[in-house]
Amino acid sequence: QVQLVESGGGLVQPGGSLRLSCAASGSIFSIYAMGWYRQAPGKQRELVAHITIGGSTKYADSVKGRFTISRDNAKNTGHLQMNSLKPEDTAVYYCNADLQSIGILGMRAYWGQGTQVTVSS
Repeated sequence: QVQLVESGGGLVQPGGSLRLSCAASGSIFSIYAMGWYRQAPGKQRELVAHITIGGSTKYADSVKGRFTISRDNAKNTGHLQMNSLKPEDTAVYYCNADLQSIGILGMRAYWGQGTQVTVSS
């Protein structure tokens, strides 16, 4: 059984910062990639940032220069540092991991339950 748990969401004023964390637990052999997605009311879920096991990253154009994704391979955790937050960043943020479980061949995608980020004055 694998579980992803996000933390760090909340209410912040425009221009402020938040740091989201994602902790993966369970029978994990290896996490190949981790990503952060977000879904605002009435909109489709979109990729925010992605990082591979080797550290290669990619970002949505709307967050480049403001958000930074990182991971700790030894601890099976990921983080999303969000700076210069804007009202349009308001959404539920979801952690995603492509991983291989112990004793199971192949990768599978897992999702966290989501954490609310609200940017408002």
